[in-house]
Amino acid sequence: MATILEPEVRTVCNDWLRVDLFGATIDVLRMSETLEIVLAWAAAPFDRCRYVVTPNVDHTVLLQHRQDLRAAYHDASLVLADGWPVVAASRLVGKPLPERVPGSDLVPLLMNAASPERPLRVFLLGAAPGVGERAARNIRRQWTGVDIVGVYSPPLGFEKDEGENNKIIYLVEQTEPDVLVVGLGAPKQELWVHANRDRLKAKVALCVGATIDFLAGEKTRAPRWLQSMGLEWLHRMLSDPRRLVKRYARDAWTFPGIVWREKFGVR
Repeated sequence: MATILEPEVRTVCNDWLRVDLFGATIDVLRMSETLEIVLAWAAAPFDRCRYVVTPNVDHTVLLQHRQDLRAAYHDASLVLADGWPVVAASRLVGKPLPERVPGSDLVPLLMNAASPERPLRVFLLGAAPGVGERAARNIRRQWTGVDIVGVYSPPLGFEKDEGENNKIIYLVEQTEPDVLVVGLGAPKQELWVHANRDRLKAKVALCVGATIDFLAGEKTRAPRWLQSMGLEWLHRMLSDPRRLVKRYARDAWTFPGIVWREKFGVR
């Protein structure tokens, strides 16, 4: 790790670096380092709910005009670059991030690290009705060290329903998971966890989008060769064109301007 810090790069109390980039402060971590940190939080006695967000290009575009999302990012315990374009752009502007740390890879790797001797208590929050239950069955078959303590799929509009929000908080409190896997879609998941972080009785909340769908087999990840080429976004878009083509076109138009402003200090 570098010993000379560039402007806008600073150390934090936990001995890793953070860099101000594209409207967020992103942690300069590899996957192996992230795993060590999250597993340590999950193994420690509960003191507060730490939460993790994983910015991709779409998040970066939203951060330019969403103050509520900026606030959620500001208070996150870890901000990890999910998208390869974000990592590539960080190097272009002289604030290099070492690698992608996708939430959809982080969650299975956390489960790989669990064992019957050192179990991991997990709550799955999100995805469509029935998907979480299928994900839970697959997890139990594959990872004997993971204890699925809760599964819940909130109805549409739940975030505006005080009773529904209280129900979710109660379910989490009753099960006290080490890890709360939150798959509500961005930016809803980040905003909801941020708003409720002081009430959540989970050691770590991971805002990880479609990860529950992947674990259930409801959606498929891009082949590794596409991921290695930085083209996972293409696989996602072709898998769900009606929802994603418009969004990706907007992001492709907007993101280069964000990178240009970052590189040349234009505000």
